[in-house]
Amino acid sequence: MIKIYKSTEIAREDIVSREMTAAGVEDVVADIIYDVRKNGDEALCRYAAKFDKIEMTAADLIVPEAEIEAAWEQMEPEFRAVLEEAAANIAAFHEKQVRNGFAITQKDGVVLGQKITPIARVGLYVPGGTAPLLSSVLMNAIPAKIAGCGQIAMTTPPGRDGKVPASILAAAKVAGVNRIYKMGGARAIAALAYGTATVDAVDKIVGPGNAYVAEAKKQVFGKVAIDMIAGPSEILVLCDETCDPVVVAADLLSQAEHDKMASAIMVTPSEALAEAVSRELERQIPLLPRAEIARISIDTGSKIILTRDFAEAVDIASEIAPEHLELMCDDPFAWLPRVKNAGSIFMGKNCPEALGDYFAGPNHVLPTGGTAKFSSPPVRG
Repeated sequence: MIKIYKSTEIAREDIVSREMTAAGVEDVVADIIYDVRKNGDEALCRYAAKFDKIEMTAADLIVPEAEIEAAWEQMEPEFRAVLEEAAANIAAFHEKQVRNGFAITQKDGVVLGQKITPIARVGLYVPGGTAPLLSSVLMNAIPAKIAGCGQIAMTTPPGRDGKVPASILAAAKVAGVNRIYKMGGARAIAALAYGTATVDAVDKIVGPGNAYVAEAKKQVFGKVAIDMIAGPSEILVLCDETCDPVVVAADLLSQAEHDKMASAIMVTPSEALAEAVSRELERQIPLLPRAEIARISIDTGSKIILTRDFAEAVDIASEIAPEHLELMCDDPFAWLPRVKNAGSIFMGKNCPEALGDYFAGPNHVLPTGGTAKFSSPPVRG
């Protein structure tokens, strides 16, 4: 059951703390990176057998164009239409972020300026596993394309059948990915950073992943650029006494079901709402397809914080600096100036975080672990 704390009775470090990394991965990742640098494709195929339980040759690492086209054709027309609409929303938002150069001519004729040059080759990591994140394909590739990156490569772990899920391939086609590799984990990051006979090295690696992917990105930084070191998913729902506990609980679970290390936090001045949401979580968790994951996340990494008033609730939310912040109250725009730190902010009682994760347009690759205090959603390219 989720823990409920009063703001006056919980230490600051307990308010802001959450687990960012899993123990024991640093040395494992370092060994994998060294192996891939030394042995290239042979190492990648060996790790495919070890981790993915499939036998691969170097030629199998690249998804053929015919497989991508076949995946697109097998998608339902409605699904393809949704993908294209989501892509259009994402493109419209990120086109506003394009940076332009400038020149300044001083009185003595000296010209100063800044030239913006797109990164030539970028690599996108897309998680696979039990819930392939096709939205990550769109969120990573479309901004890179808008920025003018010349080569956009994508890597994602294959399934036990040796194939990439058709929905991932369809999203890659819509997003304009140039090449798709069948490889996951730290080995994929190593291959993108250093290259192999089959995998072209890139200049920047972006995209979320598990603890091994995050650690690998950390270790190859300097050889290549990265977007960030992403931790487990987070949501903070900031709500007043007028909110519906059914909706609040559902929104908390939208992130809790992602990962056992995910963090779902509710901050409110209403004790009655806190108790109602706690009960509602217990009702909804068994109904989820990923109930086991959500159960662990809610019990170990999540909390409800009771505040003296809504102003204190907003301030605590800013101190936590969550990846996703829902500002659920009657006049969210009145409170928005008081919010200082958050990766993405969802305004009002009918603006679920899942909408932003998949469809609305803003990027869902966001700062986690409190890093929203000094960083923003990364612009690619």
